[in-house]
Amino acid sequence: MEGSIATIMKGSVSATIAEDLEKSLRRRWRLGEKFIEGWILLAGLLAIVVLLGIVTLLLKEGLPIFFHTPPWEFFFGTKWYPVSDPPTFGIMPFFISTLMITAVATAIAVPVGIGCAAYLAELAPAKVRETVKPIIEMLAGIPSVMMGLIGLMLLSPLVQSLFNLPTGLTGLTAGIMLSLMSLPIIVSVSEDALRAVPDEFREASYALGATKWETIRHVCIPAAISGIAAAVMLGVGRAIGETMTVLMIAGGALAVPHSPTEPMMSMTAAIASGIGNAVRGGLQYQALFAIGLILFVMTLAVNLIADRVLARQKRKFAR
Repeated sequence: MEGSIATIMKGSVSATIAEDLEKSLRRRWRLGEKFIEGWILLAGLLAIVVLLGIVTLLLKEGLPIFFHTPPWEFFFGTKWYPVSDPPTFGIMPFFISTLMITAVATAIAVPVGIGCAAYLAELAPAKVRETVKPIIEMLAGIPSVMMGLIGLMLLSPLVQSLFNLPTGLTGLTAGIMLSLMSLPIIVSVSEDALRAVPDEFREASYALGATKWETIRHVCIPAAISGIAAAVMLGVGRAIGETMTVLMIAGGALAVPHSPTEPMMSMTAAIASGIGNAVRGGLQYQALFAIGLILFVMTLAVNLIADRVLARQKRKFAR
């Protein structure tokens, strides 16, 4: 009798200890979860604060130029003479140059990048994929000044001879080099998105009699469209925001270009080349910050358009 009572008491004590231990572990997990949630919240708030700070700085330094130069003259003017009397600020040559260079880079990088990603994810053997993908990603680590030198020494003479141009320093040369700089981002992110598509989707497509190409085109790419859209946005953002390569090989002409084969200067190159000579708080300084504000708006517009296209593709694929 006494032994059974002792056994019962030991069992109750063990159960109590187990309950206390379980409560202690739960308390620790809650504290850990709260810490992680607080850290994520802090990181999100920090990103918002930094973004608002950038916007505030651009507005503070860039908007005063419109008291000197009306917005329509600033946007549609074709003359940029910051040291004349009075100074003249018209960014139409920079704006058109940026659009041309970005269009060339996007037209080359997007189809090539998505095609390369589809090959690596769907067709390439494992050894080929494991070898090729790191090599492609290594391109992202090459400094932009080195890409500029490569374009200056190798691509510029080639473009000049192929198109019989007086100089190879053109928007086309800059666009081709920017496409090479955007490719690693597009290929890497798109390949990860394609490999994340469940195998059941492919098996169902094959069961219905679809070929490999039809499965990639009508099943895999639509299913991975969100990741591919993110890759394209990152690639286009890289092309719009790149500075040193464009400054070195685009030609630096201040006239409005009529063809990608002409020398030109992008908005980022105009900021980089002029900010060193601008007096802090002066008109040229304010005009360059206004260009930065317009670049910010352009990037935001690209993201919004991509989100609309992505939402439409998701609704289409959901049907």
